[in-house]
Amino acid sequence: MKTDSELKHDVENELKWEPSVNEAHIGVTAKDGIVTLSGHVPSFAEKYSAEKAAKRVYGVKAVADEMEVRLFGNTAQSDEDIAKACLNALKNNYSIPEDKIKVVVSNGRVTLEGELEWQFQREAAMNSVRFIKGVVSVSNQIKLKMGGVSPKDVKSRIMAAFHRSADIDARRINVETHDGKITLVGTVRSWAEKDEAQHVAWSAPGVTSVENQISVSP
Repeated sequence: MKTDSELKHDVENELKWEPSVNEAHIGVTAKDGIVTLSGHVPSFAEKYSAEKAAKRVYGVKAVADEMEVRLFGNTAQSDEDIAKACLNALKNNYSIPEDKIKVVVSNGRVTLEGELEWQFQREAAMNSVRFIKGVVSVSNQIKLKMGGVSPKDVKSRIMAAFHRSADIDARRINVETHDGKITLVGTVRSWAEKDEAQHVAWSAPGVTSVENQISVSP
């Protein structure tokens, strides 16, 4: 088990290693496996990348993201310009059905609304607007449609996918289903394994939400 100082050092090194992140203005603290990122970054995309980099580090059980996005110089954009850029980005993404998503922008904060069939489409919408200049945060409020798959069938498909995955120890995870809502319970070895389990669960047809209660115990 890593000490707090070792974990802090590893996260700092991972931030330095990540080419899309400038770690100069990011502070890192660690306590009992919980890493807190503070300071400021020039874009929402960099904030996202820093959080993702911290989650990759072995021994990290949770990440508290307290970083602030501060726009400088020509990175500041009007809400109207951001909204237009978001709509164009969504339109140009072939994964997203046209005219299914509404974009609301307030002070650089983007909210996505609407209804889609698959989680990968929901994620594609999020990824489309994340890197737009002037965006300081993104709230993904897109809902997923209910499918016609029985809860028992959904559970069996998810468990089968867990067993096929080389990155997941299926014996340590339990799947609970209720009306398209999935709850994952258990213990895994790393945050990456926890994320992979959630990704697999979202890939099943008929899933409308996933609550990931899996704990990380290196």
